Amino acid sequence: MTREQLLSRISIDPTVCFSKPCIKGHRLWVSLILDFLAAGATIEELLNDYPGIEEADIRACIAYSAEMARERYVEVPLGETH
Repeated sequence: MTREQLLSRISIDPTVCFSKPCIKGHRLWVSLILDFLAAGATIEELLNDYPGIEEADIRACIAYSAEMARERYVEVPLGETH
């Protein structure tokens, strides 16, 4: 699946979830899916917990976050180097 195809699975609608990026057709925020993945959830667990979504939707969330990371910078404290 191309980047464009993945990104087309994400929706930003001012009448849905306060304009937060969501999986199209669902009220699942991209950030929620990413938080679950960051906490160690597997794709399989997410598919079981949210049976209406597909693996491509989860990959679309990752692709969307990659696009956003290119646009915005988040300050990360530098640790000691060894």
